[in-house]
Amino acid sequence: MPSLKDLKNRISSVKSTQKITRAMQMVAAAKLRKAQERAEAARPYAERMENVLASMGKSYATRDDAPALLKGTGKEDTHLLLVATAERGLCGGFNSSIARMARDHARELMAAGKTVKILCVGKKGHDALKRLFEDQIMDLITFREVKQIGYTNAQDVGNKILAMFENGEFDVATLFYSRFKSVISQIPTAQQLIPAHFEEAEGEEERTYDYEPDEGVILDDLLPRNVSVQIFRALLENGAGEMGAKMSAMDNATRNAGEMIDKLTLSFNRQRQAQITKELIEIISGAEAL
Repeated sequence: MPSLKDLKNRISSVKSTQKITRAMQMVAAAKLRKAQERAEAARPYAERMENVLASMGKSYATRDDAPALLKGTGKEDTHLLLVATAERGLCGGFNSSIARMARDHARELMAAGKTVKILCVGKKGHDALKRLFEDQIMDLITFREVKQIGYTNAQDVGNKILAMFENGEFDVATLFYSRFKSVISQIPTAQQLIPAHFEEAEGEEERTYDYEPDEGVILDDLLPRNVSVQIFRALLENGAGEMGAKMSAMDNATRNAGEMIDKLTLSFNRQRQAQITKELIEIISGAEAL
């Protein structure tokens, strides 16, 4: 049984931890609003670009002169997994859920005889995957020193992927990230970037447009840009999801610390009362002996 001094030291330690988790919760709550606004502001542009490319690429993908980013290489032997996670932890299962989805997908591909290459954006994803896929991880891109993610950061990642595709290093590229839904809900998402894969928006009416210049020129410009735009959206979604998950995790940690303090305080009071009672009995027994 721990002594009174040990219990007192442990209560003090848990109280200090509780102060830290409460402070982290408040910081995450302050950052969440701005991150959420940025993520929600990026969605319409990214979704609209997908709709435009979907309407143009629907008929253009079957042509012999269609861009490689649209029709692909004609094979699916080598897959590149772009795994975007947070740079830091203490945000519950946010990072592990993204890494788990990428890990399961990689295992399925390898079981089917495909070659898998992994590009990690964010240190936590790299840490989670390197134990099983150290040989498949090609590089780690970290934005730990970047205070606010901008489009140029996503463009650097996009240019790296496009250069790899032009060099024939992979056939299919898939982006893994977590889509922000609410403070307590982030949805792990897999999105195919190359070749471009678009889902038709519900309620979107089919229209006929005349393009100037022609569709080929527009696609040659928009398809590479779309890669960076989708990566940028994923990074912003991750930023909002990380703050939401951290806020929820630190709230739980603060409440758990409070419960632990109550239990330790109860044990401390019981042990102190038992010790006082024991001393009183010894004093009374000694007095009666005299």
